Amino acid sequence: MTAHTPDMFGWTPAQGDLFGDAAPASTAPQVDPDEVRRRLHGMLAQVRAAQKRSPWPPETTRLNQLIFPQMANWLPAEERDQLRFAFETELKRLNVAA
Repeated sequence: MTAHTPDMFGWTPAQGDLFGDAAPASTAPQVDPDEVRRRLHGMLAQVRAAQKRSPWPPETTRLNQLIFPQMANWLPAEERDQLRFAFETELKRLNVAA
């Protein structure tokens, strides 16, 4: 019995399945680790080049503090941890509150 077939009493669901019996599509985003790596290294280079304060406005700095560790999740664990540590170290050097 499919979702479109009434049961033995003639009842059918009020709303059918939007895609019928089609196989579900993959919902996982396609991420290129090389692109992630390039962007993270770019952010890290910016913060390393800064001398006295964050290279970004305060709002962007806070956003990058959230984004950087999340983006690093797409990389292998050891590389992820090294990049996160380096980024946090540079922010501490610049006295940027976590």
